[in-house]
Amino acid sequence: MKKILVFAALAAISACSQPAPAPEAEASAVPEAAAPAASSLAADGGPAHGTYKVTRADGEVMMDEVKPDGTYSTTMDGKVIDTGKWEQKSPSQYCFTKDKEGATQECAEEKVENGVWTSKGPDGKVSTIERVAG
Repeated sequence: MKKILVFAALAAISACSQPAPAPEAEASAVPEAAAPAASSLAADGGPAHGTYKVTRADGEVMMDEVKPDGTYSTTMDGKVIDTGKWEQKSPSQYCFTKDKEGATQECAEEKVENGVWTSKGPDGKVSTIERVAG
């Protein structure tokens, strides 16, 4: 009986000294580019991704689909007029890079005052934003 106890004790000690298995979390990690998009907040406090109605100061209306994967598309009258990548650096700063050769990142200043969400583009023009979905 004493031999069995000694053997069991040795087996228990050797089981405890085995190295821990390598973590598998790294293999399934979200790509770095998508992580900020999924967790960032827009000026209205909701998630940055979603579908938005954008009304320019001249009355022109566009729809922006801001996707969780960090891409966006803009449509007007049902036709895609622009695509690219986006980044919500803070609730008050929405940045985008058009899918055009040589395009650089541009940013818009956004705020909500008296229940109205506005976005001042890099051109200085102000648009009114309405969340449609998301």
